[in-house]
Amino acid sequence: MKIPEATCRFIAAHRNDDVKALALQSSRHPDVDMLLALTQIEAWQHATEKLPRWAATEGIIYPRRISMEQCSSQPTALYKASLMGGAAFADLTGGFGIDCSYISQRFDKGYYIERNDELCAIATHNFTLLGLNHIEVINNNSEQAVNNFEGLDWIYLDPARRDGAGKKVVALDDCEPNIVDLRPTLLEKAERIMVKCSPMLDITAACRQLRTVSDIHIVSVNNECKELLFILTAEEHPAPTVHCVNIKEDEKEEYTFPLGEEEIATYATDAEKYLYEPNASIQKAGCPASLCAAYRIKKLHRNSNLYTSAALAENFPGRTFEVAAVSGFSKNEVKECIGGLKKANITVRNFPESVQQLRKRLKLGDGGDVYLFATTLADGRKVLIRCGKLK
Repeated sequence: MKIPEATCRFIAAHRNDDVKALALQSSRHPDVDMLLALTQIEAWQHATEKLPRWAATEGIIYPRRISMEQCSSQPTALYKASLMGGAAFADLTGGFGIDCSYISQRFDKGYYIERNDELCAIATHNFTLLGLNHIEVINNNSEQAVNNFEGLDWIYLDPARRDGAGKKVVALDDCEPNIVDLRPTLLEKAERIMVKCSPMLDITAACRQLRTVSDIHIVSVNNECKELLFILTAEEHPAPTVHCVNIKEDEKEEYTFPLGEEEIATYATDAEKYLYEPNASIQKAGCPASLCAAYRIKKLHRNSNLYTSAALAENFPGRTFEVAAVSGFSKNEVKECIGGLKKANITVRNFPESVQQLRKRLKLGDGGDVYLFATTLADGRKVLIRCGKLK
């Protein structure tokens, strides 16, 4: 695939310009394929944040918007690659090729399979540009292509989560390819399978459908849950290992526990000296009993996702605060708790008012060094907790 020279020059000259404004100038540039140029400019601008290494590589060709939206980010692609390795792997749902490009660097041979011929042409161009000459691009669909493989170390799939009308779907058997139906064939062709799923998917239900899940990775980036990864083997595993990962700019928070029947969490009678808010991956995992036991903390309420302790829990995977005051919501109690504050960071957990409603009632602006949590305790009391952030 090649972009015409005049269009290339236009893209280079207007890479940082407003795409909507450029669209109004189409008539001034008759020698430019404007639709192609705008697609490339918009995608590159998006890639500077999502895919900085690719954005920094001159000559990369980008796909249409939906493929850019659906592709993995650089941090999540690197994380997936860190879990895999061997002689050969196949990506059965190639798309833009981000995951394939990073994962392939852990293998001697990679296979990129994609039914869309335009995406195959883009991948061929980009892989060559990136020096990934050990990747073979195959224009075919997953169900047919998989039958041509034997003895792979890994197969990777990111099933399309949209139906024929373009509506988003979540359930495994609504995605394409249907990984539930395809699972037996996949396990005949490779030792391990990695399936990327929507972060909205029910983990327990998915494990029942996929049957031989060995590991589950819940991946967040800067505390936003991005991906669920299921790793399958031929053997059944009574208690798959759950890996809760939050990738931050300067560190990676990780918490691991066996999936199984959660025992009852330990509940606090009141907010103690320290308050903890788990990261997004742990909140998705739903493991309060495991978390309480591991860090010697107590949960404020069954539905709160907030924890507390008298002694500091070191290296807690989430935000840690020191409690300065706890109050009810009578006028005098609130006044004593927030003092002369003009602004604060407000969070509500298991509380009947929204942040906006509470901010209006308390007459507080946003920001500053003070953190207020409005929540419910195990005995049903509604409280306001004033804190300072430690981590």
